[in-house]
Amino acid sequence: MVAAGRPGTDGGAPARPGAGANAAPATTVARLRARLSGTLRDRARRVRGIGGLALQAGLAAALSWLVAHQLLHVSQPVFAPISAVSTLAASIGQRLRRTVELIIGVTVGVLVGDLLLTVTGTGWWQLALIVVLAILVALFLAGSAAVVIQAGATAVLIATLSPSVRDLEIPRFVDAFVGGAVALLVTAVLLPLSPLRVLNRAARPVLDLLSDQLDATAGALADGDIDRALTARTKLRENKDELRALIEATQGAREASTLSPVHWHERHGPVGRYAQAAAPIDRAMRNAGTLIRRAVTVIEDGEPVPEALPGAVADLAEAVRVLKRQFAAGHEPTEARARALRAVCSASDAYREGVGFSGAVVVAQVRTTVSDLLVASGLTQEVANRLVRRAFDAPERPAGDRR
Repeated sequence: MVAAGRPGTDGGAPARPGAGANAAPATTVARLRARLSGTLRDRARRVRGIGGLALQAGLAAALSWLVAHQLLHVSQPVFAPISAVSTLAASIGQRLRRTVELIIGVTVGVLVGDLLLTVTGTGWWQLALIVVLAILVALFLAGSAAVVIQAGATAVLIATLSPSVRDLEIPRFVDAFVGGAVALLVTAVLLPLSPLRVLNRAARPVLDLLSDQLDATAGALADGDIDRALTARTKLRENKDELRALIEATQGAREASTLSPVHWHERHGPVGRYAQAAAPIDRAMRNAGTLIRRAVTVIEDGEPVPEALPGAVADLAEAVRVLKRQFAAGHEPTEARARALRAVCSASDAYREGVGFSGAVVVAQVRTTVSDLLVASGLTQEVANRLVRRAFDAPERPAGDRR
């Protein structure tokens, strides 16, 4: 029989007065502090990430103004720095395209504006007509939002300022050319971004997300923890922003290594290999998602889980981490390939020990995801498939790349 405790106790030590009331505010303060700390870290990371872009934009704006004003004698070269900053504001990898779009948009706006002003004169309805036709022509010729915006903005300037400002068309052309050209000069020669750094910054969140959720899935399989597996499944699905950033970064790396003489030698080295990895990494994410969904079913249905099965998933997670490190260092990812093939060996062991239907799908997805990672590391699909089959059929611990 349990002895009755004093009021406010469970038969043990007496509760301190107000303990629960004090604990709640303390917990709230701790949570707010942690959230604030996380927010500050995120913002600091964001500033570090775009610090180079800010320097490029400032230098390009100043240089474009100097070139247009001092060398070309444009009296008020407002649109040259605007064009330069607009070019740099485009996604990395699309700046050359943005420069061409600026020039096309300005050309359309000037031609449509001049033609209609000659025919219709000036006025409010003429302004509306000029803008509508300039946008329609821009859509017909290019269909790009940047071209449409430039065409419409230039048409407004021509329609409203031409009656009071002489020879507005030539300065507008000059500004567009100067701004775009100076922006490209800054990004290619004066302050070029490191293509490898651009790729590392974008690939790190993708590969961290993949390895973390594979690790969580391995632990869930080992412990039979359905909640942990469900959480991993949900988190891996939330990868659209990370993948989009990686794809943009590959475009930026290609552009930087093509335009910048400083980085020409990297086009066919680490940057070239890294830039080609975006598509297979995307496939690896999707195949890993199927793996995790089936791992959830394995736990829900109580299927057998040989010790080698969570080991295979853990090896796969480690292969992703090693791939990230070797990519970041610019090294040939031989160690990542070996680790990935070790995951196939473990999956083969699990299959031979005996798995259920969903367990067999997990094994198959380990093989498929490893094949994707091998292609991401620079191997051809044919070589990757052959290495995976060899590791699965004759499980051993491969020492490295066997081309």
